[in-house]
Amino acid sequence: RIDQFVKVQIGPVCTTDTCTIHLLTPPTALLPLFPRSNWQTPTMPSSHRPALRAAARNSALLETIFMVGLVIVIATVIFTYQLVSSSHDDRELHLSLPRQQSSHLVQKSSTHEISLRGAGGRAHKNRSGDSHLGGFQHFLTIAQDLAALSPDQALSQLDQNDPFGTRTFDARLVERETSLRRILTLEEIKEIFPCPREDERLTLPDVRDKKKAREFREGKRGTFLFFQHLRKAGGTNFCSLAEKNLPRSAQPRYYCMPDMGWSGNKNAGYLHSWSNHEITTRMLSSGFRIAGNEWENFDVSRHFDLPAIFATSFRKPLDRALSQFRFECIEDRGCVTKDVHQWWDRRKDLWNVYTRTFSDPAVGVKEYFRGSHVQERMNLMATAIDTLSKFHIVLCMEFLAYAAPQVKSILGFQDVSALTTRVRPHISQAVRDDGQDRNILGSAGIKEASWDPKDYLDKDQYKRMSEDLALDEILTDVARRMFLERLVCEDDTNDS
Repeated sequence: RIDQFVKVQIGPVCTTDTCTIHLLTPPTALLPLFPRSNWQTPTMPSSHRPALRAAARNSALLETIFMVGLVIVIATVIFTYQLVSSSHDDRELHLSLPRQQSSHLVQKSSTHEISLRGAGGRAHKNRSGDSHLGGFQHFLTIAQDLAALSPDQALSQLDQNDPFGTRTFDARLVERETSLRRILTLEEIKEIFPCPREDERLTLPDVRDKKKAREFREGKRGTFLFFQHLRKAGGTNFCSLAEKNLPRSAQPRYYCMPDMGWSGNKNAGYLHSWSNHEITTRMLSSGFRIAGNEWENFDVSRHFDLPAIFATSFRKPLDRALSQFRFECIEDRGCVTKDVHQWWDRRKDLWNVYTRTFSDPAVGVKEYFRGSHVQERMNLMATAIDTLSKFHIVLCMEFLAYAAPQVKSILGFQDVSALTTRVRPHISQAVRDDGQDRNILGSAGIKEASWDPKDYLDKDQYKRMSEDLALDEILTDVARRMFLERLVCEDDTNDS
């Protein structure tokens, strides 16, 4: 049969008993032809066999190592590609939001708990048990993504995309106020910035201590108003507001700062330097009901433990910086130069001063503001926003004319005339005859009374100062959205 045909090559040497053959087919196919006793397989000298076996083993080992290495390289390339793609997609999701015409256009994002770390390394949970509610985590992620960028990129994103919806609102507000020549009504404000859905609200979940706010309004002994005073951002107006609503005996003599008396008239506005026990004991014994902290950071690790209600006021960062230069240098209040370039070089303490104030970082933090310190900037921003979310009232100087509902419902103050009255500290040292003693135009009025940075600063200095304040620009947009949400959403005026 053809399938039984076997090809055999017989070697050239045969003896009378055996022949050495080379098989081209498996030996089993030859068994019917040659008895096992009459043939033998080709052999090599025994001295060569270990070397061949070793070579074979080495070859197999090298092939195995090569294949494993190839698999690892391929897997690494695929993983890296997916990671980069995912990161890019996430960045595009957070930073490529369309320019908002109203607050409800913000897209919903996942809301999960995060852990934040304040000064002194004490960890604390950022949200309460109902952390799945509200849009806090969504906006926090956007702010951190912006903080991770270089200053010029962050500023570009804020200008082009307006992810917090406040810049579009501000432009439309000034336009309406200027056109009508008056402050808008609350209903007119809501037409520009309607109350967002709950899952789009930065102020939800609400983690403010409402018990402390209620006790302050009720006048409970020992409770007081802790005011974090940001210079040239409406702080003197706020102190004047307190003066109109608190008994004279409950007010410190020097601009709402009780530590002027505690230090023997040496320092004022340095509450970070006093322990909680000292602050509480001295406030209780003196009967004071307001304490201003102007020159030091808010201590995120312990100040919230005070028996106090917490308030602050923001202003556009570059406007605030230029106002301080005008106040100190142009109007001769202790400044040694009238050159804004020299002044800014010397005032590195003002770079991102808002972010430092509410995150209370270690000394030397300014090196994080640029370059490769991405995670550090993200952590600073997260801590600052978490801190602000616990403040009972976050005002904005440009919006002070619209703050009356919050001031009345949260602080219990009824005389709100100071919100539309221009109050300047040490005004007798440099009287301004600019017709701006009373603000009748709201945000437009503040704009008219302020120096415009684009007009006063040259192009390079404007760019430099803006970038040195990039983190503060992000935080200010966050603060403005907090103010607006609490203004237009009814639940914030009835249960604070």
